[in-house]
Amino acid sequence: MINIETILYSLRNLNQRKGRSALTVFSVLIGIATIFIFISFGYGLYNYTEELASGSSADKIMVQPASAMGSMSIDDTFKLTEDDVDAIESAAGVHEATGVYMKSAEIKFSKESDYNLLIGYDPKIPLVMDIADIGIFSGRMLTSSDSGHILLGYNYQIPNKIFSKAVELNDNLEVNGKKMKVVGFLEAVGSPEDDSQIYVVNDYVDVLYPDENNSYGWIVGRVDTTNIELVVENVEKKLRKHRNLEEGKEDFYVQSFNDLLESFSSVLNIIVGFIILIALISVLVSAINTANTMITSVLERYKEIGVLKAIGAKNSEIFGIFLFESSFLGLVAGVLGVLLGWGATYLGGNILENLGWGFLAPYYSKELFIGCVLFAVITGAVSGVIPAIRASRINTVDALRYE
Repeated sequence: MINIETILYSLRNLNQRKGRSALTVFSVLIGIATIFIFISFGYGLYNYTEELASGSSADKIMVQPASAMGSMSIDDTFKLTEDDVDAIESAAGVHEATGVYMKSAEIKFSKESDYNLLIGYDPKIPLVMDIADIGIFSGRMLTSSDSGHILLGYNYQIPNKIFSKAVELNDNLEVNGKKMKVVGFLEAVGSPEDDSQIYVVNDYVDVLYPDENNSYGWIVGRVDTTNIELVVENVEKKLRKHRNLEEGKEDFYVQSFNDLLESFSSVLNIIVGFIILIALISVLVSAINTANTMITSVLERYKEIGVLKAIGAKNSEIFGIFLFESSFLGLVAGVLGVLLGWGATYLGGNILENLGWGFLAPYYSKELFIGCVLFAVITGAVSGVIPAIRASRINTVDALRYE
């Protein structure tokens, strides 16, 4: 049905109609590029969450205000104490637990100041570090005896990220008016907020906030993952009993880290799906445009089709000519759309990384490249089926008489 002679004939016809062919290709490639962009960034986020889920955070649970629902809360109306930590540790399936302070702090360095989140944790049980799987980039981690010392997020060592001058190891800076020495920098998390946090030992929080009734913002526990849902239920029961609360009236929220990631993934599915739906509508409009182009081409070449049939061309050969033309337009649009999408995601990924949003990195796979091109080809082929059928059924005599 489609041979080398048919292909060459179709290519000559498309070349003779460069303007119309180019517009058809352009309309399809925009939709393909859009699909490529959102799928690549969507896959990047899915991979990021999978890495977190499969890392050292998989066996962690978090207790926080019910209103926070998974966010880092610094709600002063919600109090978690060491007694709550003990209650959680006594629950079946909990191996260890630790409290985490979360405070807003003023940081001064070289006559400049900024406000960022301060995390107070117990270096002997650094579960808060395990949640995001954060390691040390330079220097060292805090120890229990490190009162007056501070651990900084990744962005502090980059000029003009937080301060105009980069902070270096052993530099002194002020936190809430207290001079503190820098002992280390953490690896990049990929979020400006997380990479701007500062970390101190729990015992030093009362020194930095002497006039406040300090309490934990989070309690993080390491638990048995055999039946983590049952462990969460056990912790809820223990805390309800300890805090004298009725079931359904809890002022706290217990969540496993994997549950948090699943909630994030569910929201991500909806957002990415909605955006891809919009892109598919764009492709549908492009497909209609392709079909319109092919129908116009059939009308313009009505007499030509009659001549082809008169010299022996079969209906299947006429069908193949027009089907190949629409498929070829889809192929060109798919390749160009993928190239445009790759260029846009590569540039966008670099910009986001430079802005501190490194976790929003695109993900590429051969399936994505091949799938987008095949989708464009299929879209073009489907768009050309009806015009191709119409062309193949043209009556030879009527076509030769057509003016």
